[in-house]
Amino acid sequence: MLKKINIAEMVGWYGAIAVVSSYTLVSFGAISASGYLYQLLNLTGAAGIAYISIKKKAKQPAVSNTVWAIIAFVAIINLAVHG
Repeated sequence: MLKKINIAEMVGWYGAIAVVSSYTLVSFGAISASGYLYQLLNLTGAAGIAYISIKKKAKQPAVSNTVWAIIAFVAIINLAVHG
């Protein structure tokens, strides 16, 4: 029997993978911490974790990842404006 795909769980897992990937890539010098890819992975990853945290009523990760996503969003805007 096929299990029903839980979209919220998939979004949360994407978020966890994206955040860990961005940290790993920067830590090993594969990408720059001041680049779009790093910030985009942080934005979407943090948003994914915040989404599943809200769905599960886990307030602490929801708040911290919402702030994390906002920081990444502002960093992307800053990159776009200042290059």
